[in-house]
Amino acid sequence: MTLIVQKYGGTSVATPEKIKAVAKRIAASKKNGDKLIVVLSAMAGETNRLIELSKEAGALPSPKHQDLLVSTGEQVSVSLMAIALEDLGIKAEPLLAHQVSIVTDENHGRARILDIDTKKLLNIIDDGKVPVVAGFQGVTKDGAITTMGRGGSDITAVAIAAALKADRCDIFTDVDGVFTADPRICEKSKKLNRISYEEMLELADSGAKVLHTRAVEIAAKYRVPVHVRSSFKDSDGTWVVPEEESMEDALVSGITCNINEAKVAIRRVPDKIGVTAKIFEPISKAGINVDMILQNVSADGYTDLTFTVPKEDLKKAIALAEVSARQVEAGRVEAAGDIAKISVVGVGMRSHAGIAHTMFDALAKEGIAIQMIGTSEIKVSIVIDMKYAELAVRILHDAFHLEKSS
Repeated sequence: MTLIVQKYGGTSVATPEKIKAVAKRIAASKKNGDKLIVVLSAMAGETNRLIELSKEAGALPSPKHQDLLVSTGEQVSVSLMAIALEDLGIKAEPLLAHQVSIVTDENHGRARILDIDTKKLLNIIDDGKVPVVAGFQGVTKDGAITTMGRGGSDITAVAIAAALKADRCDIFTDVDGVFTADPRICEKSKKLNRISYEEMLELADSGAKVLHTRAVEIAAKYRVPVHVRSSFKDSDGTWVVPEEESMEDALVSGITCNINEAKVAIRRVPDKIGVTAKIFEPISKAGINVDMILQNVSADGYTDLTFTVPKEDLKKAIALAEVSARQVEAGRVEAAGDIAKISVVGVGMRSHAGIAHTMFDALAKEGIAIQMIGTSEIKVSIVIDMKYAELAVRILHDAFHLEKSS
């Protein structure tokens, strides 16, 4: 018998009618002889509604209190799914994080899983029931409810699959799979049949919203095959798997566009050992993720230091940067939120030269200026003016002939 973890996102369980449709899919898998664990997100829009409620109650809600509030969204969806399944004759057991014992650290809003006690899940399966687990949430060793951030249900599902050594983890969503580019931006984009963990990790980290970065990290670490597919179709989606030799035949697998980052620049930073560390220390302690970093060194002993952060953390990053700038006797702090990060990803970059040149040349021909550049072994990322974001994606999609991908 195949052991499968199925995760359904918020759009898949957005209404009672959609919950009933998903219940039928689960029932079909169960009747096919599969052993199932189901992980659910809150109904679409519910988490946002609860976050806004918390802000209406208090200007600066405690992350701990807010976690307790927003975690209730998944409690609703797992309860409704259990009701719908039992209406179809399938025994189900709705479970919250503390009942499964999904133990996390105490970083409220961005918690990381430390341990999962699989005994209860296995006992429920052995009793012939389907465990329906609340995604996105965990519990600290002291019993406090935590949440894992946006897309956290992906993390829950893959982590459970890893802990149980499941045969696969199906991520059901509102798209058909992983595409060479966002279909809403580039009509020529194609669905990929297979993609490596490493490529998917780079795509997710660069702004692709199909899978959470940490979910991909867990899948790669424990070699969990992940199948990203549509909740509304029976066709295959995209398999996220270990790298295969054939994957290197393609220069580029995908292009992403991230408009949720902002740029901070500190002018005239003294070019001395340890100064950069002093600037980034408070930003790191504040839990702000710094992505791209650029240093321009001048001949007069100063540098301009530029870096990108999530747009939601921009105000905090500016405040911290201004304090650090005064401490190290640097110049003014500047910021810009009207930027976009465009990334080109592909394992074929390891064995093929000229990717960066093709990218820069295609953008130059359209008069698109590049503000920052960052690279990894299989990725080239650039920062450009936001107004050119969608055009840049289409230009690069054509430049690398991704319409021929499959």
